[in-house]
Amino acid sequence: MGNSEQTLTHELTLDRDCTTLSRHVLQQTVKTLHASSLLSPEAQDISAIMNRIALAGKLIAKRLSRAGLMADALGFTGETNVQGESVKRMDLYANEVFISVFKQSGLVCRLASEEMEDPYYIPENCPIGRYTLLYDPIDGSSNVDINLNVGSIFSIRQQEGEDLDGKAQDLLQDGHKQLAAGYILYGPSTVLVYSVGNGVHSFILDPSLGEFILAEENIKIPEHGPVYSVNEGNFWQWEESIRDYNRYVHRHEGYTARYSGALVGDFHRILLQGGVFLYPGTVKKPEGKLRLLYETAPLAFLMEQAGGRASTGREDILDFVPQKLHQRTPLIIGSTEDVSLVESFIQDRAKREETEPIAVQ
Repeated sequence: MGNSEQTLTHELTLDRDCTTLSRHVLQQTVKTLHASSLLSPEAQDISAIMNRIALAGKLIAKRLSRAGLMADALGFTGETNVQGESVKRMDLYANEVFISVFKQSGLVCRLASEEMEDPYYIPENCPIGRYTLLYDPIDGSSNVDINLNVGSIFSIRQQEGEDLDGKAQDLLQDGHKQLAAGYILYGPSTVLVYSVGNGVHSFILDPSLGEFILAEENIKIPEHGPVYSVNEGNFWQWEESIRDYNRYVHRHEGYTARYSGALVGDFHRILLQGGVFLYPGTVKKPEGKLRLLYETAPLAFLMEQAGGRASTGREDILDFVPQKLHQRTPLIIGSTEDVSLVESFIQDRAKREETEPIAVQ
């Protein structure tokens, strides 16, 4: 059999055996809920929400693929968001895409994003759409202008209570309350990774079909990996315990540094190859940079489902209860052995500081 015939046969096999995202989410949600039927209302809801997220991903991927050819697609808008950060045009576009695809869906009552100070309410959905979508529309947006990978992160939570004051206080709960979480990675191919609490599964967008097709089920992260991913340019801003860890990996064989400046891309590498990603706090800002509800909790949900761990350095991310909507946390996430190693440096340094005598000035 020639190469062209083998390729054609392989493509036909893939086409015949392919599983679409919508079908897979429905099946997985039914298993998670232990429902008796694919017609379970909650399973139908989660599947429909995921389909809308996939649509947002397709629209953003299309825009990104043409960004360099379009006017007003790259660069900054001149505005700042609620975090005090400069807003890029792609941040704004992606945020509006998520709002647009859910406006007429009847599925969610609220959308909360790191680009918006308060949740965006869809009043016509609220009587029936008892869900909230939390998301980071474009993670790593500094990479957009130089054509490197970026991503979107999402989380689904169920509304609890009436939310009469419009402050979404019910969202200030730990990460175990998430019904589903995932991300979309925009790169050489567009990849969607998700979990509904029953394993982690990846899909690749087939542009010819306009569908996300199952690539890998039940992804498991290795217990230890060679990669450590951290912005070492912040070395002198870290607490001494993180510098201790950084010195350790420099002095021991078997470690390799990989850092792209896009959380989703670095997380995806760690998920598949093992290792650890760190975004620690600094001496001046011990809470770190990353947002709990839109970034660290969704990725922690995925990582634990894949057999890994996610920690602030002092407690599991999924146990962390936020005090405000845009709460930040440090993040140490990845293979169990590697996260535990980083935590051991934090614990050792804390013990030393407790026992060392305080110098007299």
